Amino acid sequence: MDKSSLLTLMVFGTASFGAAATGVIFRPGDWYKRLDKPPWQPPDWLFAPVWTALYLMIALSGWLVWRDSGLAGAAVPLGIYALQLLLNAAWTPIFFGLQRPGLALVEIVLLWASILATIALFHPQSATAAWLLVPYLAWVSFASALNFSIWWRNRLSVAARGTP
Repeated sequence: MDKSSLLTLMVFGTASFGAAATGVIFRPGDWYKRLDKPPWQPPDWLFAPVWTALYLMIALSGWLVWRDSGLAGAAVPLGIYALQLLLNAAWTPIFFGLQRPGLALVEIVLLWASILATIALFHPQSATAAWLLVPYLAWVSFASALNFSIWWRNRLSVAARGTP
């Protein structure tokens, strides 16, 4: 791998993990602890390692498309890729920061659709890049179901609306 390619991989890694930065800023906190959550919710400790692996795959996926097609050759797929990163970054501030599970549910559906579109657009550029995003789509599918369940269970409670 040449210096330029390594530098670009680092840029994709920075962008990917930059999306994760909102998770450091907006923590679950007491509000989240008070919510009624489904019994099938994974333990809190599981989220960090899963997301770390996913963000690595997201970065590698984008880099593979850039490497194989270049920015000019994959402008639309990489634009949708950037959109899904922005939507990924936005979910945490909406859910934990604004304490709005219903609004976060709408947002995560948009995220899910943007991941699916990224996979579809990446596949002609690099099948490997597309397949690297499938676990991400699967996890966001699960997270969407979890988000829905939390919203549904708490839709009438004060805790779900944040502090009065």
